[in-house]
Amino acid sequence: MRIGVFDSGVGGQSVANAILLAMPELDVLLREDREHLPYGNKTKEELLKLVTPILHEMVGAGCEIIVVACNTVSTTIIEQLRKVCTVPLIGLEPMVKPAAEQTATGVIAVCATPSTLASDRYAWLKQQYAPGVTVIEPDCADWSYMIEYSQIDHAKISAQIIDALQQDADVIVLGCTHYHWIEQEIRELCEDKAIVLQPEDAVVAQLKQAIAQLS
Repeated sequence: MRIGVFDSGVGGQSVANAILLAMPELDVLLREDREHLPYGNKTKEELLKLVTPILHEMVGAGCEIIVVACNTVSTTIIEQLRKVCTVPLIGLEPMVKPAAEQTATGVIAVCATPSTLASDRYAWLKQQYAPGVTVIEPDCADWSYMIEYSQIDHAKISAQIIDALQQDADVIVLGCTHYHWIEQEIRELCEDKAIVLQPEDAVVAQLKQAIAQLS
């Protein structure tokens, strides 16, 4: 079975790797749109114009399920994409629910792009699952660009994470697949002060369910 993985850039490779590690029998087609990076500051209309033809191309290439490995796209336009895409789409979104369930201090930090943080879906996630939780949103506006082009400002990332920890955040949510590439760095900054959540295991579980439904 051919599975598609789409992302704006290098973050998709991390998700594709996780899928292949769990299900090596799959044929995974990865598509990235590095030409139009970053996605995190684009409007819904701009994103739809960019993403729709890519997903159509992936369906034409034989993808039976597509993982939209981009929190920005998933939280802003995935419902519109589902209306025009003829195969199931699996989206990624910030793990607000598990973070709210696991926090002991009542404070979590969500690292995500400006578009994700401004999305109606993200607002709904907070209202639905974290009404009594303080949600810190570090300024990660340029993280995707830094990671994509290997220009990582470690001091800037460290300052943001340490600031969140000093505000008693004990769960750090990685709400952009680009950030998976610096997950270990963030874990080391957190030490035993906070846990770090990212959705690759959850995506693999969703994908297994979707495959079973098609069988």
